[in-house]
Amino acid sequence: MKSVSLPAAFPLLARVVGGLRATVTALPRPRRAPARCGDGAGHIALVGAGPGARDLLTLRAVARIGAADVIFYDRLVDPAILDLARPGARCVYVGKEVGNCAWPQDQIDRMIVDEAGRGHRVVRLKSGDPSIFGRACEEIAAARAAGIAVELVPGITAASAAAASLCRPLTERGETDTFVISTGTCKPGDAAPDRAALARPGTSVAFYMAVERAARVQADLLAAGAPAACPVDIVASASTPSERFAATTLGALTETIAREGLKSPAILFVRYPKSLAAARDRAA
Repeated sequence: MKSVSLPAAFPLLARVVGGLRATVTALPRPRRAPARCGDGAGHIALVGAGPGARDLLTLRAVARIGAADVIFYDRLVDPAILDLARPGARCVYVGKEVGNCAWPQDQIDRMIVDEAGRGHRVVRLKSGDPSIFGRACEEIAAARAAGIAVELVPGITAASAAAASLCRPLTERGETDTFVISTGTCKPGDAAPDRAALARPGTSVAFYMAVERAARVQADLLAAGAPAACPVDIVASASTPSERFAATTLGALTETIAREGLKSPAILFVRYPKSLAAARDRAA
């Protein structure tokens, strides 16, 4: 069999792969570039690293990572993403785990502001999208209080990646017309979300940081009237080599998690299809 080289077989793919770095460095600036504090002023970019897989980064994220002087990265960021940093850039680990505050948020705020204050281009690299449970509010506020220019670079959030792994849309015409992102773990001292508002026909909910709180989520939704037959998909470590999946129902949620040994990071998809509500009404 005659061998065919990549450029000959897939010329477009070869050009894209071979020229990725040149492409992202030549990207035009956003229509509204981040405000500058003056000549030589530093800059902070809160960059979404996506759910895990490096090829799910946005081009803008790659460009910011490649231009950074200092990168502060989270626990769930794929180490391969750090390979995109330029030679000489410093990469500083500031990872957190649910319930573990080894890196207090105010310390991280001070570190990124201090580096930007020295005139450095700082990337705060967060898994998923920094605006979804990513503590972006605190870091944006710290930058603005110090007069540092700050930018938010969105990333693909875990719910989108998990749904893609399942090859299932986040909404389904005629069945789920409302999509909600909620959390299973709130800030210490805060009340749990009002999950009664989520137990409505036509609603699909992606619960983040909820595996360890699955019993509470399950009890709240059942108490609010969601049927035990509501389908639930659990996707752990979406888009990574260690990805795992389990399908169950709301009534069997905690039993399934325990049996399968599923751990964080994971997304719990709870769907209350309109057809299930209609069948329930007919049986009543």
